[in-house]
Amino acid sequence: MNRLQSAAEFCIEVYSDVICPWCYVGKRRFERALQQVGKTVKTDVAWRPFQLNPTMPKDGMDRTAYLTAKFGSLDAFQEMEQRVLEAGSVEQIPFAFDKIVRTPNTFLAHRLIWYAGIHGRQDAVVDRLFKGYFEEGLDIGSMSILVELADRAGLRANEFLTSEEGAAEVKAEESVGHKLGIRGVPYFIFDKTLGIFGAQPVDVFVSAIGKVQAGRLADRSQ
Repeated sequence: MNRLQSAAEFCIEVYSDVICPWCYVGKRRFERALQQVGKTVKTDVAWRPFQLNPTMPKDGMDRTAYLTAKFGSLDAFQEMEQRVLEAGSVEQIPFAFDKIVRTPNTFLAHRLIWYAGIHGRQDAVVDRLFKGYFEEGLDIGSMSILVELADRAGLRANEFLTSEEGAAEVKAEESVGHKLGIRGVPYFIFDKTLGIFGAQPVDVFVSAIGKVQAGRLADRSQ
């Protein structure tokens, strides 16, 4: 039996993009939910790719130009930015949007996340990518920056990133998300049965975990 399908443990898949600030907030809230349930349930968290800008040039683009094109004006973005800053403050995320110069193409970052999953460092790498981009303003579309961030997470990735390994797998995983009807992130799938969209409050995640756990117990009692 696959360990993710065992009675004692279930998988939570998180579709996310590392340039999505709400994905960072959602990660923190989700982590707090896992802390609340503690040892009452065993979960395996898998991060899945979702590119918010799949047609982004490989080298990315100037952030001001990107925001103007996406939101129509910087004023419109700043309204959303304020909500994110407030949510980030609660989750102890020091968003530093003013440090971000370029909006990157994130496909290479998603390949790195996929590779990190093979080596059991996926969550650590995702965390470093979020911190690097949103707190330090690093260009996470840059191979050298990704190598550095992977190293901070305890993963050697230079050789991998200079290859094409994982490209097909990342595209396939992203395609699965689209087939599931996912159109925005973060999107959490609990045990392949329950989907939740958005950076929901902690109690929503706790409730979802409880529902899945109860369903599994009911299945075993039949």
